Amino acid sequence: AHSAKAGLAARLAVRGRVPTVFQPHAWSFEAVDGPSARLALEWERRGARWASRVVCVSEAERATGERAGITARWDVIPNGVDLTRFLPAAEPREATADPLVVCVGRICRQKGQDVLVRAWPLVQERFPRARLVLVGDGPDAAALRRQATASVRFVGADDPVPWYRQADLVVLPSRWEGMALAPLEAMACGRPVVVTDVDGARESLPAGLAAHCLVPPDDPAGLARALTGLLRDPHRLGALGGLALRHARAHHDVRRTADAVADVYRELLGAEPTECREPLNT
Repeated sequence: AHSAKAGLAARLAVRGRVPTVFQPHAWSFEAVDGPSARLALEWERRGARWASRVVCVSEAERATGERAGITARWDVIPNGVDLTRFLPAAEPREATADPLVVCVGRICRQKGQDVLVRAWPLVQERFPRARLVLVGDGPDAAALRRQATASVRFVGADDPVPWYRQADLVVLPSRWEGMALAPLEAMACGRPVVVTDVDGARESLPAGLAAHCLVPPDDPAGLARALTGLLRDPHRLGALGGLALRHARAHHDVRRTADAVADVYRELLGAEPTECREPLNT
């Protein structure tokens, strides 16, 4: 069972009668505020009792759950990407006077493209010919189009691979994550990334990128400083891209991820069903 809605439905249906694995992919209580957050947190605490294992995609995601009072049998299996699809371009891209920044992700509050659009005029003060491409679609796309400057292009749900390969820099300014896939895909294509310091971000980056490529969430000025600082140094961008590629190949191969998840399933195949220790209060 994966994520908030499917995780809720599956655990309610099964209630521990068969071995159950749940993956939050970022906690539901991080996505809402006020009473909704308290309700989501209470559900996550209760629902964990009906999971034989809770599999997190980062140590930070697990730690967030533990700090919130969720008691579970944990496994941490970092996300991976298909290294046969996400590859560098055959010919290295040369730096130009028109730097291209690419953001790939569903256009919604979680992914923080609104923060990027607010930061972009500050980037253009330093790089007037810079271009920003948003790859993806979502509930906030129409509103964001109205806010964006002419140098921001929306291409919809396009294949991200060509955009990664063309980019000088890839950015994902998320407000919360477990471990985002887009930065891993970009690094597998040999591109440096700028990401917000949310769950999974530090673990997904090689040490050499963290010092230059992590920014606080919801900080347009800080995001603009990180982007301009990197764009003004093409040699550093090239070196960081190479470091990112080696890291993705060594640590984020989806085959390794799949094997680790399969090991959890195999271990549970002979396990006794998790006891349903208390009724659900509706």
